[in-house]
Amino acid sequence: MSKLKRTPLYDIHVSAGGTMVDFGGWEMPVQYPTGIVAEHLYTRSNCSLFDVSHMGRILVEGKERLKYLQYVLTSNVEALTLNSAQYCIIPNENGGAVDDAYLYMFSEDKYLLVVNASNKDKDLAHLLPIAEKFDVKLTDISDEYAAIAVQGPLSRNLLEELAGGELTAPKKNACATVSLEGHTARLATTGYTGEPIGYEVYMKNDDAVWLWNRLAGMGAKPAGLGARDTLRLESCMPLYGHEMGTDPSGKEMPIYAVPLAKFAVSFSENKGEFIGKEALNKQFEAYTRIINKDFSDITVLPKRIMPICLIDRGVIRGGMTVYKDGKEVGWITSGTMIPYFDFEDEFETSKVGKRSIGLAYLSSPIQRGEFVEVDIRGRRLKAVIPQTHMSAKNPPYVHPVVWKETK
Repeated sequence: MSKLKRTPLYDIHVSAGGTMVDFGGWEMPVQYPTGIVAEHLYTRSNCSLFDVSHMGRILVEGKERLKYLQYVLTSNVEALTLNSAQYCIIPNENGGAVDDAYLYMFSEDKYLLVVNASNKDKDLAHLLPIAEKFDVKLTDISDEYAAIAVQGPLSRNLLEELAGGELTAPKKNACATVSLEGHTARLATTGYTGEPIGYEVYMKNDDAVWLWNRLAGMGAKPAGLGARDTLRLESCMPLYGHEMGTDPSGKEMPIYAVPLAKFAVSFSENKGEFIGKEALNKQFEAYTRIINKDFSDITVLPKRIMPICLIDRGVIRGGMTVYKDGKEVGWITSGTMIPYFDFEDEFETSKVGKRSIGLAYLSSPIQRGEFVEVDIRGRRLKAVIPQTHMSAKNPPYVHPVVWKETK
């Protein structure tokens, strides 16, 4: 039996009482003694720390680094400027996702590609042979640097204090190299929680241990994989292996099945040819027809990822079958019970609600506002397809979008 890998923050997690589990070959905290609900709510109201050092980090250098990345990614890398980041997808020729990723440009002469931890080896096996055809160098630097996600309404205040007030406004996908009390850090206003204010910080291993302890001493609290999943689910963010990859029947899911594809895929003339372009163009054409409610031909994009909210009492889970008018129309890809602050205008409440929400892979003609049923242990329970699960339009706090039945 192979030994699980550990991040530089492992001892901190254990000393804090973290429940350690096997996560893609890494020994990671799923939760701490306060529990997933408390960690979720603390992120939404204050500031939480997530160890994301297990994510794969690939340095891309060389004269043809831009040309190479334009070919192997779906995004228009030429649009990426110094000290900025972009969400992207690594496509295959069929228009399916090898992985989704984030591309950072902290300096003029190199890029940092961050991929999912469990997919890193598979991604490199896909990317390295292609790199041999370009004047480019790929280096796996995952073991050299740690990464901490500092997420929540107070995250900027805490990091600004450490930076001596040097941080710029937290515009989405902005990057900077800063000194945090003498420790060099690369900051990006990215994250997997849906928070309008949040950062991902890349530092050398020893510096990351210092940062974690320093922020914890300032009031930030640790959060594990459990809360990371409920937070991303509430913000409708896809997870590879659930909303990307293969569906429960074993078929490859088209990239345009995921709503974020409209931001991650570019057909810019400057981009030129890239892997999967022809297949993705067909998907885009199908997507355009579908959003205009033309369902005459959905063969290329038969199903799409949509939010789903259970109305009847129960809990939806990944893999459950969804029905519409008695016919099977798809599956739940991710689902659980999610906590939320129950407030109207001001964030001055301790009242907490819970709702069972998730994401589902559903027949493309299904629209927002329609009712469906979810098979939960042989019982078909009522659910609805809402517009979304939360809104981040009024920072610093996110507001839950709670579906309420009108009579």
